[in-house]
Amino acid sequence: MTAVDYINLLISSLLLAGIYAAMAVGMTVIYGVMKIVNLAHAGFLMLGAYFAYELFDRFHLHPMLCAALALPVFFVFGMAVHWLLVRWLPKSDTPTLASLLLMFGFWQVLQNIGNLVWGTQAYSILTPLTISSVRWGEISVPKVSLVVFAAAAASLVLLRFVFNYSWFGRSMRSLIQNPYAAQIVGVDDRRTAMLSFGLGTAFAGFAGALLATLFPFTPDFGASFQLRAFVIIVLGGLESVSGVALGALILALLETFSINLPFPWYSHGWTKVYLPASYQPAVSFVLLVVALLVLPRGVAGLLERKWRTA
Repeated sequence: MTAVDYINLLISSLLLAGIYAAMAVGMTVIYGVMKIVNLAHAGFLMLGAYFAYELFDRFHLHPMLCAALALPVFFVFGMAVHWLLVRWLPKSDTPTLASLLLMFGFWQVLQNIGNLVWGTQAYSILTPLTISSVRWGEISVPKVSLVVFAAAAASLVLLRFVFNYSWFGRSMRSLIQNPYAAQIVGVDDRRTAMLSFGLGTAFAGFAGALLATLFPFTPDFGASFQLRAFVIIVLGGLESVSGVALGALILALLETFSINLPFPWYSHGWTKVYLPASYQPAVSFVLLVVALLVLPRGVAGLLERKWRTA
């Protein structure tokens, strides 16, 4: 491979990391505030993809406008889910079996609704951006990837602004850091939890709408991306919103380079083989196991510990 090939792979990894970060940050927010592993995240991703498709197909809206509209719609939907289901869960400092079963069951309900409404046929959102690219000499980047990356990055900047400059953001940060101290100083944990669940759902629907412009989708669409979201938040430190970007970058680099670089393989002599693209989820599984065993607090926690001891 030439230097240009490596540059193309690196750019692809950076663009993929942007959408991965937007996809995982919603799960991080919900876990950080409520200590709930949101297994329904895959269902919200799937609904976000179909939401964008229906607006694009029926009303001919631009896919990025569809993704932007998904934010307020899924925010309200997430608060409704919290009010109907999640608020009845017992409070706990760690994930409980009740929360896992509830969110897993709700995911299955959403998936079956998807099968009932849209069937098992694969859908996709195709625009002129899908088949066009930007070229700088020998470097080529799909325009749709650039647009999706810009939208994902803008959403993360907006989330950072909310975290730093709003009462809601301060309430979320205080509950993530110390829920008992936050309640002592007057933080309304129930209201903040409902809004946090709505925010996490909004980002899941938004990310699903963005992913629909890059990949074909079915009602099973969200499962593989949910695994990636797990890997990212574990690498990022579970409760660290800032660590999500780092975890997304690590996963995107490994996924992109693992299927595009040859590996030495011995079979009646050494040769070079390429990892099939169908094996890509295995990269996420291996990385998740390694992260849980070696970096239980994530890369961000490791860097923080080294900073303190320096």
